[in-house]
Amino acid sequence: MAVDTNFEEIKEKFRNADVDGKIEIYTTVQGLTVEQYKELLRMFPIKYLDKLEKAMG
Repeated sequence: MAVDTNFEEIKEKFRNADVDGKIEIYTTVQGLTVEQYKELLRMFPIKYLDKLEKAMG
């Protein structure tokens, strides 16, 4: 499935990105399911959640 493969690539980029990169990926990627967004969120450093919330508007 192309969507799953694509999500695996997104997950890997997200995992390797710095905080700003993670925010950029999380706020710009489209077409993910709620579960996929939750999976990315679980990899996000908790101490920067306020920064992510601000970026999401």
